[in-house]
Formats: sequence, structure tokens, C-alpha cells
Amino acid sequence: MGGDFGPRITVPACLRALASNPHLKILLVGQPDSISPLLANQNAELISRLHVIPAEHIVANDAKPSHAIRASKGTSMRVALDLVKTGDAQACVSAGNTGVLMGLAKLRLNAIDGIERPALVSVLPNQKKGKTVVLDLGANVNCDSKMLVQFAVMGAVMAEEIAGIDSPKVALLNIGEEESKGLDNIREAATVLKSTPNINYIGYVEGNELLTGKTDVLVCDGFAGNVSLKTMEGVIRVFLSLIKSSTTENKKTSWWMKLLKKWLQKRLIKRFGHMNPDQYNGASLLGLRGIVIKSHGGANESAFTAAIEQAVHAVERKIPERIASRLTTVLPKSD
Repeated sequence: MGGDFGPRITVPACLRALASNPHLKILLVGQPDSISPLLANQNAELISRLHVIPAEHIVANDAKPSHAIRASKGTSMRVALDLVKTGDAQACVSAGNTGVLMGLAKLRLNAIDGIERPALVSVLPNQKKGKTVVLDLGANVNCDSKMLVQFAVMGAVMAEEIAGIDSPKVALLNIGEEESKGLDNIREAATVLKSTPNINYIGYVEGNELLTGKTDVLVCDGFAGNVSLKTMEGVIRVFLSLIKSSTTENKKTSWWMKLLKKWLQKRLIKRFGHMNPDQYNGASLLGLRGIVIKSHGGANESAFTAAIEQAVHAVERKIPERIASRLTTVLPKSD
């Protein structure tokens, strides 16, 4: 029920995900009066793998987390998380209020031993056609050095176990590469990471290196991470829209110029199309005992489908179990 568009986006996205995965089953948690009309006249086989779970209330997008969490009983977000807690669902996907989702998920599902607060993490494509794990992306605005170290450990495990990167390079996002730069918490985290043998720490990385592939794991607080991610996505969307837009404003353009422009468009889309934000929408709340995927509130149908597919992948790879197993050997040493 969350996000900027609610069921108008999430329901068609669920149907698309069901059509592409014959083994998938989806529980739609929310208000039946809003959901049911969107399921009318749909494929019977798809509908047979989709069930509507009624919820009395909805968490508002602008709700204050502390109040919304206290009054969460009966909300679609809490019902969905409780389905994961009881084992009736294997993952929860939400486009709702990030702060409330974060708080409720920690309360209902609990954090993995050794983790103070879960972090929003996403695996982004980079220029080297590889993957870069970035965290935190907005779950924790203020982070002390201990939290940044925990994020680094979780990010390294994520890169190794999920992205398949051996000895992943870990860096801290900072305003410069010099050791003396940055806030106290960043410098303190750097000191700890340097002395942690299980972490391949390479130092500071500036924001312009986010997509270059210089590091496999980029660690930052939620404020910097969220701003960086959305700025990057905005630039990429503008760039891709310019590529795809018509370049034939001049009707007198010669036929060979039109062919050249079409050829360039195809080449550029082939080269940079994998960076389309819709293809990697969905950030995992890493550090929980259950799987929770946070979709962008403004996600379109394709983007929300990608978030569902991320949840499926997380279930198949048993991410919480893998993370917990690795953390038991890494975190004590990093402390």
C-alpha cells in the first residue's frame, strides 16, 4: 500500500513477477477495496498464486517513525513483517516509509548478533561491468564509528557471498582521500578497519568514484549514502532519456545523419543501459534475521518488479544465514 502510487504500481508489478517465475507465490497485504479491482479479469493461473491479506491501516509516507511504530498494530507494513516472522512468508517487499520499516523490521525480526542497527544496502553496477556494494543508503542518518565498521563487515560479506567477489576492496566515503580529512567518526572507523585483518580496507573514496569500480564496497552514513544514490540515479535518468529522445528536430537532417544518430543511440544504450536505476531498484535491510527489501517510493512497475526479484534472489541464496555465519568469525576480530 506504500510508496507514491500504492497498488496502482505494486499490483501490476506483482502480476509481472508471477508471470516470469512459475514457482513464486505472493501475499498482497493491504486494503482489499483498493487491491481487488486491479486483479479483475487477470490470468487465472497467476491469481491462483496470489492472495490478498487484509490490513486495517496504512503507515503514511510522511509519518513520524516513533509514533507510527507505537501505533503500528493492524498496519499493512506490520502485518507483512509478521508474516515473515511466523514463516508464512520468506521475504517482505515494501515501498513505504523507510524509517518506520527500519524500526518495525528490527523490532519484529531482530538484528543478527553483533549488529547494532541494520543498514540499507544495494548492489550497484559500475563502469567495469562489475558490482559495487553500497551502504548505508538511508536507514541510519547518524552513524558512529562502530556502526560504520559493522557496515563495512556486512558489506564485505555481501560482496563476497552475493556478488562473488574474492577479498572485496572496502572503502569509506569521504570528502577527500587524505587521512586527515573527514568527520571524527569516519577517521575513527578508518583506524579500526586498518587493523582488521579480515577486511581488505583500501582507504577513503570520494563521491565521484561511486560508479568507477575503484572499490567493491563503499561505506557511509545513511544521509550521505541516500543523497549520493539519488543524485547518481537522477543524472543517469537524464542521460538515458537524452539518449532515447528524438534527435531529429531538424527535418532537413540528411538520411545518413539519421542513420548515424540511430547507430550511436543503440551503441550508447548497449554501453550504459545496464546502469538504468529501474534495473537495480530495491535495497536490502542487511543485518536482520529475516529478508526485507525496501523499494523506492517513486518506483514504477518495472522497478518494483526488480525489487520483488531481489527478494526472490535473497531467499534462494539464504542471505541472512550466510551473513550470520560469516559475522560470527569476522566481527569479534574487528572489535
